[in-house]
Amino acid sequence: MKTTVSIPDGLFEQAEALARRLGKSRNEVYREALANYVARQNDAAWQDPEEITRAINAVVDEMTDDELELVHAATRATIAEEPW
Repeated sequence: MKTTVSIPDGLFEQAEALARRLGKSRNEVYREALANYVARQNDAAWQDPEEITRAINAVVDEMTDDELELVHAATRATIAEEPW
């Protein structure tokens, strides 16, 4: 996919210098930078405590009673081992 993006002159010059230093094309530098940015933003969603809680609740909601009892037993055993 081709697209056009406007960036400040200074950022363009820095990206050009980086591409030369790394021996990469401008497209490679921009593509890698965007991929890294998107990955970080996707990872940031897991830093939201409410999102983590929703994900855990979704898994727990699908568990059988036997599976839940195993989780409870493992939790009790783990807590008992903690030197609080």
